[in-house]
Amino acid sequence: MARRPIIDVQHRFFIPLWRRIAVVAICLGWGLFEFWGGYTFWGSLFVGIGLYCAYAFFLAFDPPEEESDL
Repeated sequence: MARRPIIDVQHRFFIPLWRRIAVVAICLGWGLFEFWGGYTFWGSLFVGIGLYCAYAFFLAFDPPEEESDL
């Protein structure tokens, strides 16, 4: 049985560029907000998620091919 990832970054929902940018910006922004508040664990967690999403969305992103109705 094939393993499915926890977060499917190759999903069709993420094809528009603005959605990928928004997810990365929100994660990094929230991480910086947590660091500013003194919560280093949560800051590290969200910055790590943001960096992972940045890699997955902009370097390794391979959008699914369009399905034809034929």
